[in-house]
Amino acid sequence: MNNSLFGRALLAAVLALSLTSAPFISAQTIVRVNEATDGNGRYAMQMVNLAFSKIDTKYKFELDNSEVSQARNIEDVANGKSDLLWAATNQDMENKLLPVRIPLYKGMLGHRIFIINPASQAKFDRVKTFEDLKQFTFGQGTTWADSDILASNGLKVIRTNKYQNLFYMVEGGRFDAFPRGVQEPWQELINNASLPLTVEKHIMLVYRMPMYLFTNKKNTKLAADLELGLNRAIADGSFDRVFLNDPMVKDVLAKANLSQRLEFHLDNPTLPKETPLDRPELWLDIKTLGKTAPVAEVARVAPDEPAANE
Repeated sequence: MNNSLFGRALLAAVLALSLTSAPFISAQTIVRVNEATDGNGRYAMQMVNLAFSKIDTKYKFELDNSEVSQARNIEDVANGKSDLLWAATNQDMENKLLPVRIPLYKGMLGHRIFIINPASQAKFDRVKTFEDLKQFTFGQGTTWADSDILASNGLKVIRTNKYQNLFYMVEGGRFDAFPRGVQEPWQELINNASLPLTVEKHIMLVYRMPMYLFTNKKNTKLAADLELGLNRAIADGSFDRVFLNDPMVKDVLAKANLSQRLEFHLDNPTLPKETPLDRPELWLDIKTLGKTAPVAEVARVAPDEPAANE
């Protein structure tokens, strides 16, 4: 082959390679996610975007805001219809889905205070012992890890599949209290302002219960990227900055009156043995929450922003 023919052949090969590889260079992996299943969606998505900001892989969200039960959301991720969800962990969840074992709320979700009908406060004021508390009924989601934790500790649990129904049920007296993570109830009361509900003033349940991100068992790349990104955020301090400056966490400091509450410590028999209890940097001491809250720029995404790392 003469030099001219060789040059043209080489140029054609280079052009062909660039054309075939260009889509892969610019490609973004789609992550399908329903962010409307509970009140933790905004915060969870912020942590997902923080993780993605720490890695090289480009991801783009395909968001679904239709209201579905957690059971349906779990099924959608398990069968590959959706790619990602967040939930409190238990062994059943980790059998079905692949967990990213970084507690998004640093274990704060296991500190539970109650949404109640205001007329019930006087009854809760009389609680002095755990035996007193056993006289009450507590509403929870059917598939929530909390349901089994409360029941295994001897509390009476009334379950329902639909998150939104729990607010109407506690207002209507179907049960006495709706336990929530300490960061959750104030925004939920705003979201349900038409109902005469309030936060119980006196009691807090405490147990170890991390909330994780979960993917499909086969989606090991997404799970590994999320774990890598979150670990990098923990190492550089940005994870704690997002956490401590989140409006829900600030509400805890301003409104929950944590140091004055009567605490009941519960066992969590549903906690998988792989839970990273030996990593103290992943867990929060609720009594020191907010004493040193750094203020700095953090990776934030506007509520209507559909993609990360674009």
